[in-house]
Amino acid sequence: MSLRKAYLLIFIILLVDQVSKIYIKTNFVLGEEVNVLSWFKILFIENEGMAWGTTIPGEYGKLILTVFRIFAVFGIAYWLYDASNKRESTYLITAIALIFAGATGNIIDSIFYGVVFDDSSHNLATLFAPEPYGSWFHGKVVDMLYFPIIDGHFPSWFPFWGGNEFKFFNAIFNVADVAISTGVGILIVFNKKAFNK
Repeated sequence: MSLRKAYLLIFIILLVDQVSKIYIKTNFVLGEEVNVLSWFKILFIENEGMAWGTTIPGEYGKLILTVFRIFAVFGIAYWLYDASNKRESTYLITAIALIFAGATGNIIDSIFYGVVFDDSSHNLATLFAPEPYGSWFHGKVVDMLYFPIIDGHFPSWFPFWGGNEFKFFNAIFNVADVAISTGVGILIVFNKKAFNK
């Protein structure tokens, strides 16, 4: 895959990611849910940290996370450029482009959303709000895709979790997360083809 095609893939993913996030942020109240299918819901949440809402504690935790992500994206960008120049496999270049696009999409939220949106807790958020909810590098990542495919309870005899509720898949994510996961999946599943082993 040429670098030009990789850029096009990145652009399309970023466009879909940001349009979907802005739409959700300006049309849903935080926590609002729409059932698309019994196993697919649109559920608006905001994530202040990493996967599954994991945060770095302290006053500077979010800033540290955002700056780390920025450095990581520069590293991924270099990896993409280098792989393209070395004419590496299409599998590898596609995977890197997907990971780069996803990481960049979530960084856009972290850097800018705190200064361009107001709070979503009780009202619809306003884009370019006069009183934004945060500051630079302290934005919350918008998540909305929810697939609770299996929703039930563990049998009472089940060790440790007997009788507890069980949901698969309980993570709520966004288009950027899908891109990252797909890119990593390509590297794992097609490892030999990606790295020409």
